[in-house]
Amino acid sequence: MSLACLILVTHLLGAGHLTRAAALGRALAQAGHRVTLVSGGRPIALARTDGLTFVQLPPVQAALGDWSTLRDEAGAPASPELLARRRDLVGAIAERMRPDIVVTELYPFGRRGLAAEFEALLAAAISLRPRPLVATSVRDVLATPRKARRAEETEAALARLYDLVLVHGDPELVPLEASWPVGPACAARLRYTGYIDADPPSPDMSASDEPGGAVLVTGGSSAAALPLYRAALAAAARAAAGSRSSPPWHILVGHGVPEPDVTALRAASFGHARIERARPDFRALLRKSAVFVGQAGYNTVMDLFDSGARAVLVPFEAGGETEQRLRAERLAARGLARLLPEAELDGDRLAREVEAALAASAPAWGGVDRDGARASARILEDEALLRRAARA
Repeated sequence: MSLACLILVTHLLGAGHLTRAAALGRALAQAGHRVTLVSGGRPIALARTDGLTFVQLPPVQAALGDWSTLRDEAGAPASPELLARRRDLVGAIAERMRPDIVVTELYPFGRRGLAAEFEALLAAAISLRPRPLVATSVRDVLATPRKARRAEETEAALARLYDLVLVHGDPELVPLEASWPVGPACAARLRYTGYIDADPPSPDMSASDEPGGAVLVTGGSSAAALPLYRAALAAAARAAAGSRSSPPWHILVGHGVPEPDVTALRAASFGHARIERARPDFRALLRKSAVFVGQAGYNTVMDLFDSGARAVLVPFEAGGETEQRLRAERLAARGLARLLPEAELDGDRLAREVEAALAASAPAWGGVDRDGARASARILEDEALLRRAARA
């Protein structure tokens, strides 16, 4: 039986939230359901929406290090009129679509600045008869609330509005309690799905002319990784000066990094360090790399589980962010990667960490469920059909 599914997501900086939501939508569509994915962040070409009805709201974003100020597409503070238009569009989509399943990505655990539009969607949904199944979709690690009141408000929203809390992770690696105070309402609704591996299979590079054995560096789609790229250039210079046999460095810069910054990086590069934009065959490059250097975002860790590569992780920690540091610490504790705190990042330290990774044995990546998109789709489908059967 085909169900109507509505997913609302807004990514403010990187692409991870949107790519996970799109992967969940594709899994639901592949199971035969009709899926509308509503995105409130900047358009990103990397997000695959095949099989989905995709709706782009007037986009908002956040500036690096300033999560409290929502900005429009031009970078100006988002006006009340823009936010009201987004809210009205979301409510109208729900009323017109009459979904059987509603999924809010991250909210109510985050995106408090967009509460009005999430609440508009939820109000429209729960007023429908029959009432749809309502779920929230969250990654393995959340931003730990700094005030108890915020956790209490989230707990109250879950009790009032939600049927499921889908956690896209593995409790053996990182339980939700490691980053969030799980209360009774959350615990009663919590379902671990396994990780969502949002990337399609990468092209086969076995016959490619692309050389292997490089130190591969990337920092996701946004400008948050610029300090990492600059340190990588310095580390590559140190490595080249120390040994002619050291591997070359290949630095892939995300498409969200402004072109002037990329031009500056290229001007500072040299023969031992190559700069180019991120590529669709990244995973194939990663499998052939000597060492990976990058941040510890959700999608990056999925890339590492896929590749089995040696890794030096430099988690993003600006603005008090804790998500990537916690994930990197868990991986380092298992011997899967080396951890270099962002505050300690410079060229010399990074070069030493890469040398240590090269000297170590290959890590035993594996044993983590990465089929979370299909598992989430099955959970949503089963729960929605149970509700329908109970009404019959």
